Amino acid sequence: MREEQEGEDNPASDRPETVVHVIPQEGSSTMVVSSHSLWLKYVSLGVLVLQTTSLVLTMRYSRTLKEDGPRYLASSAVVSAEMLKILVCTLLVFKENSFSVRAINQQLKEEIVSKPLGTLKLAIPAGIYTLQNNLLYVALSNLDAATYQVTYQLKILTTALFSVSMLGRRLGSHQWLSLLLLMAGVALVQWPTESEANSEQKVLSAGVQFVGLMAVLIACISSGFAGVYFEKILKETKQSVWVRNIQLGLFSFVFGFVGMMIYDGQRVRQSGMFQGYNTITCTVVVLQALGGLVIAVVIKYADNILKGFATSLSIIMSTMISYFLLKDFNPTSVFFCGAALVIAATFLYGYERKPAGSSALKV
Repeated sequence: MREEQEGEDNPASDRPETVVHVIPQEGSSTMVVSSHSLWLKYVSLGVLVLQTTSLVLTMRYSRTLKEDGPRYLASSAVVSAEMLKILVCTLLVFKENSFSVRAINQQLKEEIVSKPLGTLKLAIPAGIYTLQNNLLYVALSNLDAATYQVTYQLKILTTALFSVSMLGRRLGSHQWLSLLLLMAGVALVQWPTESEANSEQKVLSAGVQFVGLMAVLIACISSGFAGVYFEKILKETKQSVWVRNIQLGLFSFVFGFVGMMIYDGQRVRQSGMFQGYNTITCTVVVLQALGGLVIAVVIKYADNILKGFATSLSIIMSTMISYFLLKDFNPTSVFFCGAALVIAATFLYGYERKPAGSSALKV
C-alpha cells in the first residue's frame, strides 16, 4: 500500500555508504538464498493472481447463477466474511502469544479495551470498508468480471491522490503519467459499443452498466481513502497488524450487521441470514475474508514489478474465463486497447529508479 519515495526525497540517501560487491559462487550460501528468494517470489505471484482472479470470478458467478430458491444476500456474505476474518486474526494473535490464553486475554484487553480512543479511530475505515465490500457485490452483479477488473484499477489513482493530500507524499513524473494512462485506459474500457439488440434492450443494458460503473467508482474512492487512513493509523502506533484487523473486523461486523437488518431485515426474518448459501457462496465468503490476510503475508516477498505482473495476469485470466466459460463478455478492440493502457499504467506507477550500483550489496 505504501509507495517508496524517490531517493532524492530521502536524506539518508545523501550519506556516504560502503558498497561491497558480492559475486555468488556456485554451491555457496548466497546462491542458495538467491534461489530461495526467487522461489518465494514466484509463489507470491501465483498466490496474488489466484486470489485476485478467483474472488472476482466466483463472486460474479455467484451473482449470476440461476438456481431454484432465493439468492444469497450480499449483505449477509459481507457479515459472514467479517466473522471469519475476526476468527482467523484471533487465532494468529493466539499463535503470536505462544497459544497462551492468559497472554492473549491480556494483550486484547490492553490494546482494545484499555485504549478506547485508539480503537474508535478504526471505526471510520471499518465503516468505509463495509460500504466498499457491499458495493463490490453490486458492481459484479451488473458488470462482467473483465470490465470490473480493469475499472477497479482506478483505486491506484484514488490511493495516490489521498496519499498526496493526507500523507504529504510526493509522486514522480512517471507516476503522474501513469495515472493519466490509467484514466484513459478505463475510459476506453467503458466506451459504449455497438450491438444488435433492440433499443429497449440497449437502454436496459446501459442502465445496468451505469449502476455497476457507479458502484466501482465509489468503491475505488472508498478503498483509496480507507487504505491511506489505515496506513496513517499504523504509522502512529506499534500494534500487531492482526490486532488491528480484529479491531477493524469488530467495527465492520457491527456496521455490516446493522446494514443487513436495515436493507434486508424482512428477508432475514423470513428465511434466515444464511438463505441461499451453497458451496459457491461459502467459497466467496472464504476468499473475501482470507484474501486480504493472505496478501498481507505474501506481499513482503513481492516487489512492485511482481505486483504489476499479478494485476496483468489477473486481468488476462478474468477476460479469458469471462469469454470462454461464463460467456457474459464479448471483448472488442477498444477494450483491449484500454486494458493494455491500464496494465502499462500499473507497471509504470510501480516502477522504481535504481541507482547505477544497484547490483551491489549495501552494508
